Amino acid sequence: MKWLEKTTLVLFSTLMLVLSIITCLLIFGWLDVELVENAVTRALSDSVTSNIILGLSILFILLSIRCIFFDSSSKQKSDYKDGALLQNSDGKLLITKETIENLVKGVVKGFDSAEEVDTKIELDKENNVVVFVNLSVKENAIIKELSTNLQTKIKDTVKKASDLNVTEVNIKVKNIEPLKDTMQE
Repeated sequence: MKWLEKTTLVLFSTLMLVLSIITCLLIFGWLDVELVENAVTRALSDSVTSNIILGLSILFILLSIRCIFFDSSSKQKSDYKDGALLQNSDGKLLITKETIENLVKGVVKGFDSAEEVDTKIELDKENNVVVFVNLSVKENAIIKELSTNLQTKIKDTVKKASDLNVTEVNIKVKNIEPLKDTMQE
């Protein structure tokens, strides 16, 4: 918990404690209703006091909205949106999407019939990986065989290197590169 949340929690707890005590005292008749009414009326009729109360009310409204809708744990999780966070008893490991992309590019470059490659990685909440590969292939490539081999090799390599499950490897062949003629020079 951060200091703002702790401070907000202490302020709200103190305010609720005071209001609860006053309410109980009023209900049991140990505090005069007219006394409370006069104190509130005097506080609201004085412009300085009413402005302070207004400022505190606005501050409490903003702090309430922040605590209700902007949880600190969600911010901490969003810090890891660019990768997979793995934890064990010894600590944490963040494997970034860029690392997985580079790993996939390395796998693709290991295939002779693959040319230019672009990759995109998506992670779900359970750290399952979806890989998108856009590549150019050489003219003599057998695309179906290449894509099957790439999918298998990418899944195995990512699992072995990072212990992340690859649920899908989507391959898009964007271009077929003509073979370079080595005889012309």
